[in-house]
Amino acid sequence: MTDDPTITVSEKYLHDIKRKLSDYETLIDVSSIISSTLKLDDLMNLVMEKAKQELDAEACSILFYNRDTDKLEFEVALCAEDCASDILKKKIVLDMGQGIAGWVAANMKPLVINDVGSDPRFFADADKMTGFTTKSIIAVPLIGRGGLIGVAELINPRKKDYDIEVFNILCGQFAIAIENALFHREVVEQEKLKQELDIAAALQKSFLPELPVFGKGNVLVSAVNIPAEQVGGDLYDFIVPSDDKIGVFIGDVSGKGVSGALYMAKIISDFRFIALQSDSPEIAFNRLNAMLANAPRGMFLTAVYIIADVNTGELKVSVAGHPPFLRIGNDGVYVEDMAGAPPIGILPVEYPMTVIHLNKGDRLLLFTDGVYEAKNRDSKRIGFDAFVDFVSTNKDEENLIKAVTDYVENFSEGVARADDITLLEVKWLG
Repeated sequence: MTDDPTITVSEKYLHDIKRKLSDYETLIDVSSIISSTLKLDDLMNLVMEKAKQELDAEACSILFYNRDTDKLEFEVALCAEDCASDILKKKIVLDMGQGIAGWVAANMKPLVINDVGSDPRFFADADKMTGFTTKSIIAVPLIGRGGLIGVAELINPRKKDYDIEVFNILCGQFAIAIENALFHREVVEQEKLKQELDIAAALQKSFLPELPVFGKGNVLVSAVNIPAEQVGGDLYDFIVPSDDKIGVFIGDVSGKGVSGALYMAKIISDFRFIALQSDSPEIAFNRLNAMLANAPRGMFLTAVYIIADVNTGELKVSVAGHPPFLRIGNDGVYVEDMAGAPPIGILPVEYPMTVIHLNKGDRLLLFTDGVYEAKNRDSKRIGFDAFVDFVSTNKDEENLIKAVTDYVENFSEGVARADDITLLEVKWLG
C-alpha cells in the first residue's frame, strides 16, 4: 500500500527524525573533535573531513582572511589525491568579493550554489589550475568573536537532503575553536620565543668579558652592555696580544635572537684566536673577514678594533662599517670618522689601518648604534649629533659611561629598547 498517504507522511516524518538525529550526532561529533585538540592544523583537518563525510562531498576547503592584505588565502584543501590541493594553498589568493568564497566573506552570509556554471560569481581559474571539476558549492563564513576568520567550503556534495543551517551552526562552533587554537598557538610561540631569547641572552653574556674595568700599564678600559628586549648582537672584548699592547674590540652582529647570539659566539671565538697572533688590527680584520666569507645570508659584523701601546699612547685603529668613535681631550670632543671598509663578512676587501696618538688624560668613547638610535614615546630617535652634543657637554663626568646610559634611559621614557646598548671607554693615563 505504497500509495497510502498516511504511510507516506509517516515515512517522511521518520526520515526527518532520522536526519535530525544524524545532524545532532554530527554536531556532537564535531564538538568532541573541537574539545580534543588545540592544534590548529589537526583541528581544521578533522572538522572539515567530518563535514566532507557527512555530506558525501568530493572536496572541501578553508580560506583564511588575511587582515593585512584584505585577501582570502587557502589554508586547508581536502580532496582526491590527484586534485593538486597544494596549488590552491600556494598559488591562489582571492580578493574580497572575488569568487563565491569572496562573496561569502564580503557579505558574511552562507551560499548554496547547485550549479556553479550558471553563477557569474564562480571563480573558474581554480579548476583550470588544479584540473578539478566543481559542480556545486556550499560556502559558509567563519565568524568568530573578533570578526571574520575565513570561509569554509564543501565542493560537490552528493547528499541532497542536508540542512544548511546545521552546517552553519557547525561553522559557528568551528570559528570559535579556530580562534581558541590561534590564541593557543600564539601563546606557545611566545613562550618558545621567550625561551629562545633567554638562551640567546645567556649565550651573549657568557662570551663577553665579565669585568667592566680592565687595565694594563697606562691604559684603563671600562665597558657596559645593556641587552635589549629582543637580544641583539652587540659584542666587545679585551685582548693582550703582547706585553706592551692591549686590544679593545667592539662590534655589532646583524642577526637577532638565537641565530645572532650563535653567530656572535663564533665571531668572538674566531676573533680571539686571530687577535692573539698579531698586533695589527687590519691583519686581524682581514683574516676574520676571510673566515666569515661563507656566513649565513644576511649575517655580517660592524666593528672597531684598536690596539694601544701601553707605554706611548699610540693607537692602531681599523674600522669595518661601524659608527665613528669619539676622542675626548682637554680641548674638546672630536668625532674620529676614519676611512674604513664595509662590514666584515660581506666582501673580499682589504681593511685599512690608521695610527693616532693620545695625549695624557685623553679618552676614547666607543659605542654601538643602539645608543643614539634609542627612541622615545613619540618614536623620535636621539640621533648621532645630539648624542655627540651630550658627550661634549658632559665630557668631564668622572663616570661618563653611566652619564650616557642615564641620558639614554631618560630620553627613552621607559620605551622598550629595540637594540642593545654597548659602550667602551678607553683612558690614557700616561
